[in-house]
Amino acid sequence: MNALAKKFIPAKLGYVLRNLKLTIRGIYYSGKKHYCPLCGHSYRRFFSGGFDLPVITEMQIIGAGRRNDNICPGCASTDRDRLIHALLISKEFDFLPSDALLHIAPEPALYSWLQKSKSELLNKYIQGVKYHEGFYYNSDVRLFDLLAIPFDNESFDLVICNHVLEHIEADQKAMREIYRILKPGGKGILQVPWSPILEKTYEDLSITSVEDREKYFGQFDHVRLYGRDYPERLKSNGFEVQIVEPNMLGFDEKYLLSISINPKEVIFVVTKQV
Repeated sequence: MNALAKKFIPAKLGYVLRNLKLTIRGIYYSGKKHYCPLCGHSYRRFFSGGFDLPVITEMQIIGAGRRNDNICPGCASTDRDRLIHALLISKEFDFLPSDALLHIAPEPALYSWLQKSKSELLNKYIQGVKYHEGFYYNSDVRLFDLLAIPFDNESFDLVICNHVLEHIEADQKAMREIYRILKPGGKGILQVPWSPILEKTYEDLSITSVEDREKYFGQFDHVRLYGRDYPERLKSNGFEVQIVEPNMLGFDEKYLLSISINPKEVIFVVTKQV
């Protein structure tokens, strides 16, 4: 057995075992109350999930906090995953099919759906993450740093970067890297947790302890809390920005309720200028 095989067999086994567990759990919780478009099944309940910290309530952080009916028992998709999926399939927007998609730190459920759909929707689907620890990915997920994306200029039509930038100290450098690799007219989905009552993004790189990051940013590994100026940060790095609300996606209210997304979570869609 060569070194490469030894490296990936544990990850592959973890991926298989995780999917087996989810399949069994999905069968047990089958029902009609909720529908998950990522695994294509209906369930009698979704699970609660997320962090519950004082700053999340105090700052009314959107895209964070503990949410009821959040996690699908069959594929473990979250409300954030299903929101992105709704945007990708929306007839009101033109995201898929796409010639080349880069998915940064891919959410397992969304990643699995895209993998299954790629022959119809994508010519090239590349996934990248800085480290694998704590996640079960197939071995085709590449390791790279978002501050130095290893692809040529203008390589991708679409980039999904969902709740990643809040973990990166040099977030604006990461934004510029995403801008660099997008083709002219290419689009990005750049979600972050943010506070609608915070005028300006709060960051302090001297805050490094788990306790203080939870206290000020809402999660142990976050390095800032974005405010209402988040779209301006994106614009300052070259992007055009569109803020998409769930009711703009073209789905009826009954469907949006069934997939249990957060109606307050908007989608930050960026476009590289032509």
